[in-house]
Amino acid sequence: MDSAAPARWPAVASLALGVFALVTAEFLPASLLTAMATDLGVSDGAAGQAVTVTALVGAVAAPSIPLLTRRIDRRAVLLALTLLLVLSNGLAAAAGSLPVLLLARVMLGIALGGFWSMAAALAMRLVPERLFARAMSVILTGVSVATVCAAPVGAWMGELWGWRSAFVAAGAVSMLTLAAQLFTLPALPPRDNPDLRVLGQLLGRPAVRIALLAVLLVISGHFAGFTYIRPLMEDVTRLSVGAISAILLGYGIGGFFGNFAGGLLAERSERLAIVFGGGLIAALAGSLLLAGSSAVVTAVAVALWGFAFGAFPVGFQTWIVRAAPDQAEGAGGLLVAAFQIAIASGAIGGGVLVDQVGARGGPAFAVVALALGTLLTLRYGPRPARA
Repeated sequence: MDSAAPARWPAVASLALGVFALVTAEFLPASLLTAMATDLGVSDGAAGQAVTVTALVGAVAAPSIPLLTRRIDRRAVLLALTLLLVLSNGLAAAAGSLPVLLLARVMLGIALGGFWSMAAALAMRLVPERLFARAMSVILTGVSVATVCAAPVGAWMGELWGWRSAFVAAGAVSMLTLAAQLFTLPALPPRDNPDLRVLGQLLGRPAVRIALLAVLLVISGHFAGFTYIRPLMEDVTRLSVGAISAILLGYGIGGFFGNFAGGLLAERSERLAIVFGGGLIAALAGSLLLAGSSAVVTAVAVALWGFAFGAFPVGFQTWIVRAAPDQAEGAGGLLVAAFQIAIASGAIGGGVLVDQVGARGGPAFAVVALALGTLLTLRYGPRPARA
């Protein structure tokens, strides 16, 4: 955007609302897993694949959507993705079987991957360059608010009116998002002409490959533990639904403050931010393995887990951009794809362990994967340039 042109803050706010709607829909299964599994007549591990399929499709959609829509106005593309989110929530609320639920989550994965691959590029066109960082911070507040609200509110609504009610509410938010974007987003004719060669060149850079491997290890560990945290609190800690909702609220509040703390750490060193978050979550997952039957240990561990996770989004985004400053958009697409593959890996691996060895399987996966990812980052992560 021209530095003299006015900033379009209502449009930026509509993107923040879109982030909130997408992340809310993405996080809902973690707080509703056992209720969904019981209603659909499947195991907890099978129901957890609602997370897996969203992540796998998102991983493909993130680099693909910009390529497939490179000649289409970005406003039209974004509105189409938000409409897909509306349809996904409606189908999930009406799902009578696991395959129908998985179809709804496939639609969410397309919307999720496509939106995140375009978010930064859209923000750059809505505000002058000097305000880009501020615009991105506004957009990412959608993640912070969804982190606070999605899991506890979903668990609370699921207990009062059934798990489908949470998806109905998510559908209402997505419809509000669609209306807001329809009225605030300006025409955004396509500018770039991305191709597969750029992605291949980026994967040839060692710094990019190390960053993506660290994402795969750390994020898969996190989601293996987080996706199956409710079965652990029910089967091991023996908590009531009210207590589980309260603890998940603690996770969300921890994540809200963790996003800001992670940003401050990443300003000093993205390597430090990721090592801090990964090391802390590995230790917390270990505490759940050893003392998960204690309500106090579980409550504290889950709240601190949310706080520690806040170090990852800013840390990894800063790392990948510095690893490829000349191809920031392509590198960002690869980062989104790696995040989604990691989420799927964690949901699959954690689900297999939960079905085979019980509710402690999720934290067990988390300990191993996070320890490896943290050590990799400690050894090979970026270091500040010497004066």
